[in-house]
Amino acid sequence: MGKRERQKRWVGRLMLPSMALAVVLSCMVGHVEASDERQQLVATFHVHSTASTGDMTVEALATRAEQLGLDVLILTDNFSLQYEYGLWPLRGILKQRVSAPSLLDYGIERYLDEIAAAQRRHPALIIVPGVEVAPYYYWTGSLPERTLTMHNAQRNLLVLGLTKPEDYRSLPASGNPASYNFDWQVAVNGAPILLVLPAVWLWRPFRPVADRRSPQRMVSVVLIVLAVALVANAWPLSQPAFSSYDAGLGYRPYQALIDDVKAKGGLSFWSMTEARDFHEYGFGPLGAFIVKTEAHPESLLQTTGYTGFGGLYQDGRTINKPGELWDRLLQLPIDEQRPAPVLIGELAFHGLKDAGKDLHRLVTVLSVKERTVPAVLEALRAGRAYAVGEGDHHVQLRLDEFRVFCQGGARFASMGDRLDPVGARDLMVRLSISAADHGRHPVKVRLIRSGQVVAQLAGETPYLVDWPDSTMPTVERTTYRVEITGSGELLSNPIFVGK
Repeated sequence: MGKRERQKRWVGRLMLPSMALAVVLSCMVGHVEASDERQQLVATFHVHSTASTGDMTVEALATRAEQLGLDVLILTDNFSLQYEYGLWPLRGILKQRVSAPSLLDYGIERYLDEIAAAQRRHPALIIVPGVEVAPYYYWTGSLPERTLTMHNAQRNLLVLGLTKPEDYRSLPASGNPASYNFDWQVAVNGAPILLVLPAVWLWRPFRPVADRRSPQRMVSVVLIVLAVALVANAWPLSQPAFSSYDAGLGYRPYQALIDDVKAKGGLSFWSMTEARDFHEYGFGPLGAFIVKTEAHPESLLQTTGYTGFGGLYQDGRTINKPGELWDRLLQLPIDEQRPAPVLIGELAFHGLKDAGKDLHRLVTVLSVKERTVPAVLEALRAGRAYAVGEGDHHVQLRLDEFRVFCQGGARFASMGDRLDPVGARDLMVRLSISAADHGRHPVKVRLIRSGQVVAQLAGETPYLVDWPDSTMPTVERTTYRVEITGSGELLSNPIFVGK
C-alpha cells in the first residue's frame, strides 16, 4: 500500500468518528442542520428550444436530459427578438423591422402547455420554464455616415419562477407591446386626429359643387392626410417605457425588469456579463449597421434585487476570481434590496450542432429537500448550489460535502447558510470531492475566505480534508467558498460566518 493511500485511509478513519461526534453534539445543543436532509440534483441551466432559437423541441430536450442522467432541465427561451429602426422625424412610418423566433410569436400559453405535457411524460425529470429577456436596446450613429449601431441586444437576464401566462406577457421589455405605457403621451400621440375637425369644417358645402378645387377644400385634404400620417407615425399610441432612441437610460430598464419579476415572485439572473457580441449586417440600399454588446460586469453593482448571475460558462470570466467583483459584493451588507448574488453555471444551449456542447457539459448542482420545482427555485434563491464544467477533461466533479464547523463540530453551516459561531474561534472547513464517474482524477483546491485564498490543496478524487482555520480575522462577517480545478472546473457558492 502506497503512502498516499495510507494517508487517505487514515484521514477517513479520523473523519468518521468526528462526524458522529458532530451529530451527537448537534442534537445535544438542539442544532440539527437542515442540509442533512438534502439531496443533490444536477441541473442544466439556460437552454433554448424550438419555441425560440433552439434546434430541439421541448420533448426532445427532455428525452436527451434523461438519457444523460440529468435531474433538472431549466428552459430559458428568448422572450422577444423584435427590433426596429426608424428615420426621424417619421420613425413610425419610415422604419425597418427585423425579428427572430421568440415566445411572443410562438405563444406563451402554447409554450407553457408544451412544458407541462413534457413534464407528464417525463415524471423523473424536473422541467422549469423560464425566459431570456433583453429589456432594452438603443441606437447611436447614422446610416448615411455608416455609423449606425444597435447596442445591448445581448444584455440579457434569465427569468424563472413565473407561473401564470399574464406574468410573462406583461414583462417590461423592448418589443413587447403588452408592457407599453398608457399615459399623457397617448394623448399627445393621438392629438393630430383633432386636425380632422377643421378639415370637416372647411369641406362643408357652403360653396357651389362645381368649385371642388377651392383653397378651403385643398387645405381640408391636406389636414386629413396630415392627421392620418401623424397618427400612423405614432401608432401604437401607447409607447414603450424606455425609448430605443434614448442612449442615456443606463440600467433603469434592467432594474425595472428585475423589480417586476421580483414583485411577481420570480427569480432573475444576469446572463454572461463578460461575454461580447459584435456583428455587421446589411441594410439593403441604405448601407449597413452594427450590432454590438460590450461586456457589462458592472451590471451586478449597478442593479439590485436580482437573484444571481452566470459565473461559469464557456467564455472568459474574471468577476469570480478571488478578490474580484463577486467577492466584493459578498462583503456588502445583505438585505432585501441587495441579497448576496448567487453563482450559477450557464450553458447557453441551442442544439447539438454547437461544437463541444451537450446538456451535461456544464451544470448547476442544487441541494434540495425534495424533487419539486418550488424546491429547485428555493435552492437557487438561497444559493444552495455549485457550478460544474467538464471542460476538455470530460470529468464532472461533485462537491459531496462543504461545511464550516465550530465549537468542536456542534455547530455548522453549508452553502447558502449562515453560521453564528457565538464567539467561537475553532472554525474548521470540511471538503469532500468526488467525480461523477467514481474515478480517480487530479484536483486542485483553492479555499477562498472573504476574497483571499487562504489554502491551496491538491490530491485526487475521492478527496477528503478537514482544514482548521486558525487565522480567521475578527470581523463581523466572513465568507468561505471553494474553487476546484485540475479535472474540469467547480465553483461553489459561499458559506457565511458571522452576523
